[in-house]
Amino acid sequence: MTDDPQLLAPSDLDRRVAYVKTIRGLYRNERIAGLVGSLVGVLLLIWGRQGQGAPAWVVPVAFLVIGAAWTLFAYVIIRRTRYVRAHPFDPQS
Repeated sequence: MTDDPQLLAPSDLDRRVAYVKTIRGLYRNERIAGLVGSLVGVLLLIWGRQGQGAPAWVVPVAFLVIGAAWTLFAYVIIRRTRYVRAHPFDPQS
């Protein structure tokens, strides 16, 4: 099979678009949680380093939150890769 969109039949192209949309939709909540966690961690880090009167525990907690968020991103990447390997695109399906 070829990956050239001009050579694919319209139904094959529609199937490929649906397949890509399915993959993009996988673990959406986890990706959003990772993004929000990263933003919260950065805001905590800015407040802990720049803010007057910020408690001493804020900076380590900020690093932990950022690390947890990036771990969540890595988890999503691994899970989506496993899904794609288990369910490769097949235009005949």
